[in-house]
Amino acid sequence: MAQSVSFLLVLTTLLAFAPFTFGGHLYPQFYDHSCPKAQQIVKSIVAKAVAKEARMAASLLRLHFHDCFVKGCDASLLLDSSGSIVSEKRSNPNRNSARGFEVIDEIKTALEKECPQTVSCADILALAARDSTVLTGGPSWKVPLGRKDSRGASLSGSNNNIPAPNNTFQTILTKFKLNGLNVVDLVALSGSHTIGNSRCTSFRQRLYNQSGNGQPDYTLHPSYAAQLRTRCPRSGGDQNLFVLDFVSPTKFDNSYFKDILASKGLLNSDQVLLTKSEASMDLVKKYAENNELFFEQFAKSMIKMGNVSPLTGPRGEVRKNCRKINT
Repeated sequence: MAQSVSFLLVLTTLLAFAPFTFGGHLYPQFYDHSCPKAQQIVKSIVAKAVAKEARMAASLLRLHFHDCFVKGCDASLLLDSSGSIVSEKRSNPNRNSARGFEVIDEIKTALEKECPQTVSCADILALAARDSTVLTGGPSWKVPLGRKDSRGASLSGSNNNIPAPNNTFQTILTKFKLNGLNVVDLVALSGSHTIGNSRCTSFRQRLYNQSGNGQPDYTLHPSYAAQLRTRCPRSGGDQNLFVLDFVSPTKFDNSYFKDILASKGLLNSDQVLLTKSEASMDLVKKYAENNELFFEQFAKSMIKMGNVSPLTGPRGEVRKNCRKINT
């Protein structure tokens, strides 16, 4: 009995002071002792970046998504090409599109100064995603922490695993399910399109030739389509930007779901949430009606996504520079 009590005491002490994930689980207090100012540092740099450019909030949120969907939330997306590493930044979903890397660099530099080799790049991505959501008026949540960074990247994983704007509903749902996420997570997390932009190249097909018959997508409101065509021609203008939620493009709210109900979801992957599945249609309607319900589920689903295959304990490393593995 005395032995088990002393073991519990040792265990409690370890849990309180050691920066490690017990049993591979992440928990919000991970840096409370090893780097108490970590969250504050991330928050202030993200706030400064978003104040400078409102679009940055969506970009930082997206980095976390695009990281977690490839090999789990391990900051593999942040690695530049070098040696045997072929960067995920070159993949179709990320090329000319993923951005915000300099903000992550700035956060990492500040954290290395404050507490060297303590806070992982994967955790920085998770915190920056939460802070970006809050700064634009969205919900907050306690971010479970303790991820390590990977020592490799997967270009093929990045090309194949990240849901694409023109994927079918079933393909998108399958990509979510492969990460342990369900239809509720899919609809709630798609709600992050309430902020940010998309490029003409991501939805052009809907405007001119959705089904290979030379016709626009019948699920897209005709007047909205006409408006989009003025800046997204049949050819050229690939990088022209369009807001994903035309009602309140820089405010995190449920108007994205209202847009979909009005047949004004910008991407095919947005609109199919209403047209291709009864379960997702039902959720779109619920979130369009109830902002609080959307916020509550978004926070839950972000925590769930942040838990996709993290590297913990001795697996992985804490990179000194998010762009390259430690030598």
